[in-house]
Amino acid sequence: MNLPENLKYTKDHEWILVEGAIGTVGITDHAQGELGDVVFVELPAIGKTVKQGESFGTIEAVKAVSDLYAPASGAITEVNKDLAGNPELVNKDPYGKGWMVKIRIANTAELATLLDAAAYGAILGK
Repeated sequence: MNLPENLKYTKDHEWILVEGAIGTVGITDHAQGELGDVVFVELPAIGKTVKQGESFGTIEAVKAVSDLYAPASGAITEVNKDLAGNPELVNKDPYGKGWMVKIRIANTAELATLLDAAAYGAILGK
């Protein structure tokens, strides 16, 4: 299982890469594997404000539809437009080309509540 050390993780299987005030968000390799083939991703509009732990969109796979949860509060600054035509990027490259949104982080103290790779791996039993 691929768990990059430079990311923070949620118990709901999202990850965030923090670069300055911006966090890039996606779902983990474990999550995409559990979902199966991703066929559609619904993402919020740029400018929408999200709160940590609340749903910001949905991901639809052959097996199920799941909510996507924000790992941090803030405003959406960018969405991955490539997912509209190529939702399978989430399966192929969940930590790279399969990213979903970028958030301008409103409260960096929230990041302390997230898991590091070791703690997330422990939840998965890895």
